[in-house]
Amino acid sequence: MTQTMTGAEAVIQSLLAEDVDTVFGYPGGAIMPIYDALFDYQHFINHVLVRHEQGATHAAQGFARVSGKVGVCFATSGPGATNLITGLADAMIDSNPLVCITGQVASHLLGTDAFQETDVLGVSMAVTKWNCQVTKAEDIPGAIAKAFYIARSGRPGPVLIDITKDAQFGQLEFNYEPCGIIRSYVPKQKLDIEKAREAAELINNAKKPFLLVGQGVILSQAEQVVLNLVEKADIPFAWTLMGLSAMPTDHELNMGMLGMHGNYAPNIKTNECDVLIAVGMRFDDRVTGDVSKYARQAKVIHIEIDPAEIDKIIPADVPLLADAKEAVSILSELVLPNKHADWVDSFREMAAIEEEKIITKDLFPQKEGMTMGEVVRNVSQKLDGDGVLVTDVGQHQMAASRYFQFKRTRSNVTSGGLGTMGFALPAALGAKLGCPERDVVAVIGDGGFQMTLQELATIYQTKAAVKILVLNNNFLGMVRQWQQLFFDKRYSFTEMVNPDFVKVSEAYGIPALKVEGRENLDEGLKTMLETEGPFLLEVMVEKEDNVFPMVPTGASVSDIRLE
Repeated sequence: MTQTMTGAEAVIQSLLAEDVDTVFGYPGGAIMPIYDALFDYQHFINHVLVRHEQGATHAAQGFARVSGKVGVCFATSGPGATNLITGLADAMIDSNPLVCITGQVASHLLGTDAFQETDVLGVSMAVTKWNCQVTKAEDIPGAIAKAFYIARSGRPGPVLIDITKDAQFGQLEFNYEPCGIIRSYVPKQKLDIEKAREAAELINNAKKPFLLVGQGVILSQAEQVVLNLVEKADIPFAWTLMGLSAMPTDHELNMGMLGMHGNYAPNIKTNECDVLIAVGMRFDDRVTGDVSKYARQAKVIHIEIDPAEIDKIIPADVPLLADAKEAVSILSELVLPNKHADWVDSFREMAAIEEEKIITKDLFPQKEGMTMGEVVRNVSQKLDGDGVLVTDVGQHQMAASRYFQFKRTRSNVTSGGLGTMGFALPAALGAKLGCPERDVVAVIGDGGFQMTLQELATIYQTKAAVKILVLNNNFLGMVRQWQQLFFDKRYSFTEMVNPDFVKVSEAYGIPALKVEGRENLDEGLKTMLETEGPFLLEVMVEKEDNVFPMVPTGASVSDIRLE
């Protein structure tokens, strides 16, 4: 049954038809009709007024990552729309499903350099999965239906719809039909069963199989079928930064994290395995190091939904272009039960070396200054592995990813591919609103915190119980580490003179506490976690604490450094 309404109201009705209950945004002139329509639907859609449009995109990312839903943003034209670009780029490379709706000047003004007019389609084309401009009210429902389908299907990603002001004011006969197919768009390929048999044969004959868990395992809800496969065939596995939390940290076959600051054993063993099974990961350069020396000895099975990723970085001996859950389910049936006790034990031997040389020193330091690792492990233990970890970008991100322990999937929210400082605070807000029943802890460095700290006001206004843990070393720590190791300790513009973060937080109405000594850490963390509502805890950590292991830029993963 159709009904007559404005284009602006059609936007809201279309979102309701897609079961949207949360929108992050910031109003302005060109999107004002949509905000006026939203006024009558406040009991159905929770609009979160961020303090910067970039915060809207990161909050929507956090919301999407923990809930599995599509994140939704509103912004006005011109600077409002361009402020979304960093978040769109972040969501694009990390495969986060977003639908961003921007207002635009009236259609007769397009191309005239009107007030707050920007070619947002041109600007956003490289950082969206799809974008479009709507100039007629009657085209709004179809565009939104298409946007949601594209955002969530296949390899997820962000889309943007730019709606002119006259289209928002215009009238239409509203009828919403969800989109389920688009001509020429094939989000998921049919699995080639012969290729699956080839892969199974390789695994069955392998002496040293190794499986890599990427975020695609989480996105396709393949966690259990991957566990079935590795347990059946006794295959050690490791996860990428984006694959963290897909399986329990303490699983006996979980060998840790891959990559530049990942664990020693999985990096070394990548160049010793005879069959490498990559599931839902794209062989990012932070994982591979020097590609000319990466897993040259191994037969590579690459399970990937995006055809653009097959053979892009690492050639696949057996490519399986398919949804991860579907492909691994079939593999689990075809693979024979097996045991690789000596191979699995060789990982544990290397893990013991890392434990002695790095982990013990990080978690139980014999020095006055606190390490990031001991702080993160302490808060993780207090949450019993059941909290949501949201990290910013830098040393603290790597330390948190190494030492936070996970029991549940969708418990890790970070900026992986783009490495966006300022990501964590708004993303933690979105994560808390996406799963309000879960504890959400944002671990942030003093540098990244100051890039989006205005979102403290958003957290205060929403009363979202986000726990903010600022690890302060008064440095841009990751850059400083590189300067120390590779630039002769020439600390060029990386030391920071910071404000009083406790006073800043309290000015925003959020209680805060500063911990400067190890003797006060435990009580400080308890206060943070037990305080009702949001809380900020600043912890002063060692100024020149480095994160190891480390694969130097351009080096082979076999050249991973322990010091």
